[in-house]
Amino acid sequence: MANILVFCEAKGGKLKPVSKEMVSAAKTLGGDVHAVVFGEAADAASLGAYGASKVMQIANPELAHYSTEGYAQAAAEIIKGENPLAVIFAATARGRDLAPRTAARVGRPLLTDCVELKLDGGEVLVRRPIYAGKVLMWCKVKGGYGVLSLRPKAFLAVESGGTAQVESRTVSLDASKIRAKVTEEKIAAGAALDVSEADVVVSGGRGLKGPEGFGMIEELAKVLGAAVGASRAVVDAGWRPHSEQVGQTGKVVSPSLYFAVGISGAVQHLAGMTTSRTIVAINKDPDAPIFKVATYGIVGDAFDVVPELTREIGKLRSEG
Repeated sequence: MANILVFCEAKGGKLKPVSKEMVSAAKTLGGDVHAVVFGEAADAASLGAYGASKVMQIANPELAHYSTEGYAQAAAEIIKGENPLAVIFAATARGRDLAPRTAARVGRPLLTDCVELKLDGGEVLVRRPIYAGKVLMWCKVKGGYGVLSLRPKAFLAVESGGTAQVESRTVSLDASKIRAKVTEEKIAAGAALDVSEADVVVSGGRGLKGPEGFGMIEELAKVLGAAVGASRAVVDAGWRPHSEQVGQTGKVVSPSLYFAVGISGAVQHLAGMTTSRTIVAINKDPDAPIFKVATYGIVGDAFDVVPELTREIGKLRSEG
């Protein structure tokens, strides 16, 4: 029986939340879900609750830190020893780097940034955006398995109450072909929540008039427990760091709630956030393109609307 192979991500000895989303998504296809974790994750067994029947922890010392060549080698070796119906990665920064290299090594087609999965007559169908997110297209992989990357937050992490067998194993690697290695990692103290992993994102655009306008964006994000995002124009102007950029050349997000404040809605930005479950747009231009994709729209000056919204949400939080 074919299984679904899911390559999970861990950091600091603990699974990243996106891993549970990927396992839950894989489980909807039926069959056994085999999860792979490079290195050790103390909570690896928890993937059983989300649908994994087996978790393989890869213990090679060469894989202690992420290496494109090392991980791609290892992933290809693992896939060759399985009988997969599909191979799944998260469409994170790491997944976007690793999935295409792995697909090339195993000679299978790659479908990226998928937002929906289903099984049709024993073949996997995926729904993914094309034309900068203007169209969502169903694709089918024929004649074997495909390598898929799934958009974070597009799938819910759903507990199914199962258990997983956890095993530690090593894979055969040619260390001479791992030409670049990480020797040290430095993590900034108090690093902000990553927009690609956040369940709520508050993004600002040129309508905020300058970097000082992001003070109220940060306040709104704080009361919501949200990440701060930014449009490309804002990042290009140097108002915010590139790590916060949402859009085709930034990060693609699918949070439960997305605020677009002072963002007109250029195609480049829409490509990065249109699959958000609920979109709230705040803009003083009633004809701004962002309102065409918004679930709720507020036509007004952000400098009037956002502080009032922050106060009211703060009151609700304090009362609740």
